[in-house]
Amino acid sequence: MARQLMSSILCGMTLIEVCGVVWSGTAARRTAIVKAVERARPAVVSIRSERPVRYTGTEDWGQPLPAPRSNGMGTGIILDPRGYILTNYHVVEEVSAIRVTLADGTQHTAQLVARDRDNDLALLKISPSRPLPTIPLGTSSDLMLGETVIAIGNAFGYEQSITVGVISALGRNVTLNRDLVYKNLIQTDASINPGNSGGPLLNIEGELVGVNVAIRAGAQGIAFALPVDHVLEVASDLFAGLRSPEIHVGLRLRNCVDVSDPHGPVRRWAVVDRVEADSPAARAGLQPGDVILELNGWPILHNLDWQRALLEVRPGDSLPLKWRRGSEEFSANLVVQPTPLESGLTEVVWRVLGLRLVPAPPEQVQRVQASLRGGLTVVAVASNSPSERAGIQPGDILVGLHIWETLSYENIAYVLRHPDRAQFQPLRFFIIRQGAIQRGTLNLPENVLR
Repeated sequence: MARQLMSSILCGMTLIEVCGVVWSGTAARRTAIVKAVERARPAVVSIRSERPVRYTGTEDWGQPLPAPRSNGMGTGIILDPRGYILTNYHVVEEVSAIRVTLADGTQHTAQLVARDRDNDLALLKISPSRPLPTIPLGTSSDLMLGETVIAIGNAFGYEQSITVGVISALGRNVTLNRDLVYKNLIQTDASINPGNSGGPLLNIEGELVGVNVAIRAGAQGIAFALPVDHVLEVASDLFAGLRSPEIHVGLRLRNCVDVSDPHGPVRRWAVVDRVEADSPAARAGLQPGDVILELNGWPILHNLDWQRALLEVRPGDSLPLKWRRGSEEFSANLVVQPTPLESGLTEVVWRVLGLRLVPAPPEQVQRVQASLRGGLTVVAVASNSPSERAGIQPGDILVGLHIWETLSYENIAYVLRHPDRAQFQPLRFFIIRQGAIQRGTLNLPENVLR
């Protein structure tokens, strides 16, 4: 019997007879959870960050002591094969160095390239030597109480830790402090620990349904995740902010999802919601109601895919485009144009925002936050303007509007003419004052946002 058992093991057989019982070893153990983890795990990364710790003491000779540093940890999700990784903003807020470890153990230095503090999401960028696997996307629109979910993350620094639980509740609102309120969260009893932040919450198919974000201190089995449908909308905006502000397409998409088949994969598609007259999209032949199929070789299932496809595009590029109208498919080239800037742009910004601005030295901005590329110094504020009412002062450095950086007047024009700008009311701004980043909101007249 011993010889037969050893022979079976050495030959890699899965059927082993012990005491007259036949076991189907590996095949029986490859449960739905195992398969889900195998599907998603390659797109999960571990994040380690380094934060300078503020210290005001000095040595006897009057020289500042070396700034002590604290280490942080978190988890990220690969959204783009070129090395774009989604995580929570609080994982990488005010860090001086970010190190990412892929599922295969390789390590990369990462840069913070986009962030949305209010939604606690951020994009990191690494430079891999090969295309990376991306996370399969599910939906949070059909989640069920009691449904099995899986978390993968860098729990307490133990990379790629896997925990399993169920969905405990939906639509939870959680207040961490007066500045940070999470809405419409998924509650789960899957074990979530420090270091899991920014990592995926998966369904039994291995699809992303949430981004783990918080736990209830002092409780057992109470953890929360941002729903994936909301996360994808924010991620789309983050990628849009990385696009060159010089390109103009003239198109707005609406995301659709079909969950009618409980035994099949989630069906997503992107529908043309609006086309600007005489825009590149209009000249390509697109109309409202068209379903976008492909742009520049990228399959388009969501506005996120559209924004990713435009990420490295420049004015004048001609992009192959495919779409469906009814039962017919069409193709054409989408010729991207420079953004049509209004004449007298400086006067428009003065009239709308009440600001006169000049470029700030990049090194001055980067001393405050290394991930920023620059900003615009406020040299004048119009009396009784939205900027004055918001408390902006001469000498402030404007570094961002909504979720986009402000390096030039063209960046401001991009925000003001954005097709969804009515949803930005009130308009968030970020400034540097007295060596620190401060934030506020601008209330613009309704007629300006039309």
